[in-house]
Amino acid sequence: MGRFKITKQDTFIDMTPMSDVMVLLLTFFMLTATFVKEEPVKVNAPGSVSEVKIPTSKLLTIFVEKNGKVFLNLDTPGAMRRVAQQVNQDQNAEVISDINEFAQVPMFGTPLDQVNAWLRLDDRNGYLAKNPNAGVPCDSVNDELKVWVRAAVEALGEDSIRIAIKADKTTPYKNVKYVINSLRSEHQNRYNLITSLSGAED
Repeated sequence: MGRFKITKQDTFIDMTPMSDVMVLLLTFFMLTATFVKEEPVKVNAPGSVSEVKIPTSKLLTIFVEKNGKVFLNLDTPGAMRRVAQQVNQDQNAEVISDINEFAQVPMFGTPLDQVNAWLRLDDRNGYLAKNPNAGVPCDSVNDELKVWVRAAVEALGEDSIRIAIKADKTTPYKNVKYVINSLRSEHQNRYNLITSLSGAED
């Protein structure tokens, strides 16, 4: 019995529409994504069952790491620039000589007399993470945190600024209390405590 010979046909699939959709999706995600600033100091926030949205504009975030060192962050370079100018004005000195460079840092935290030396470093993040002298002083003897808080309130407006505290879950309470006392000394009694949603890191 003879075999039937089946002629093979070329199957052509036009991939142009699929590539168009992929480019459109990629463009959409690139334009709508919000980029989180790198935090040189990692803070593992304690868990909480409450879920409250924290404002994202004119936000001053105070980080308290596990050894009690305090670092600060403002949400935009424009806000950082205005606060730096206000600190210079309040201190009647050039505490921050390169304001444009300062405006680009993701997080800062040094005594006022060391800000310029820190800005000249190549590895600023490494200095903040590893140096025991890093951090904004805010104890009862030397409270420079209130200088930054006062400058932020004056520069950004008392009615519009929001303050958030993000403390590590292993930070001793007395270190967090220093931060709260510093805020109270500037009559800032409204602030958010940043926590992780319970079960999110399990």
